[in-house]
Amino acid sequence: MPTRKAAGKKASTKKSSKVAARPETGPVPPYGDPIRGAIARGDVQEMKTVAANARKWVADVQSALKQLDGAIKKAGK
Repeated sequence: MPTRKAAGKKASTKKSSKVAARPETGPVPPYGDPIRGAIARGDVQEMKTVAANARKWVADVQSALKQLDGAIKKAGK
């Protein structure tokens, strides 16, 4: 007598057509860990680079916040 296959779901060999969501790549804001890491490594050039990047990021954020405040005032709310 032939043996029967077990009932149930078949194991799919097909790959899912869904693509895993990837986070956008780009500059990472200079939060505390990279800054402290640069200090701990003691590399002066790295510290200067991190400081310059942090200053630019802070200036960009301040500019965007100023624009946001202006938009809020303009909306009158």
